[in-house]
Amino acid sequence: MNITLSERDAVYKTIFSRRDVRGEFLPTPIPQDVLLRILNAAHHAPSVGFMQPWDFIVVKQPQTKAKIKQGFLQAHHEAAELFAKAFSNETRNQYLSLKLEGIEEAPIGICITCDRHRLGPVVLGRTAKPEMDLYSSVCAIQNLWLAARAENLGVGWVSIVHDDVMREALNIPENIEIIAYLCVGYTTYFHDKPELEKKGWRKRRPLSEVIHEETWDSDKLDQ
Repeated sequence: MNITLSERDAVYKTIFSRRDVRGEFLPTPIPQDVLLRILNAAHHAPSVGFMQPWDFIVVKQPQTKAKIKQGFLQAHHEAAELFAKAFSNETRNQYLSLKLEGIEEAPIGICITCDRHRLGPVVLGRTAKPEMDLYSSVCAIQNLWLAARAENLGVGWVSIVHDDVMREALNIPENIEIIAYLCVGYTTYFHDKPELEKKGWRKRRPLSEVIHEETWDSDKLDQ
């Protein structure tokens, strides 16, 4: 099946307009059919050995979100002190000025996990690089994120939470890897460029700096 030009353009528009949403969530409920569409898109991600190692925990209850939010606040404070020690108090204050989650504002949270033992100890494609199942789970996240953007839903990845908090709040067994916690919901608007870029945290590297021809070019170092 060939992709039409309009379909191609829609894919690129979705990619380039995808954002990490934090402070713009609306309380508007997400219809169940829409939620199932984006989860189905995630479930159709590529996976090593067709392992499909992911599971999706959908979080709606305020008390569960509150536990995760408390975990964020603890890890957020720890991160601020790390930035102060590694850089300066000015960097710490800049970090603290950023809105980095929408845990309680977003109507739905989705925790994506990875069962690294789903197909046993030997999996096609994972024999030389055993971490491929983790990368497969991240592919599912990207599928979900792009599908959500196509549905005009915002997604925010909250990584500043310790796994033990997530395990306790969501009853996740020790043998299951926690990959991501995503805040999902409709938004007031989408930023025209990544928020961290707009607020001066980092700039996007030029494409020319990340493309290497044939071999690694040591002159192309991240500044």
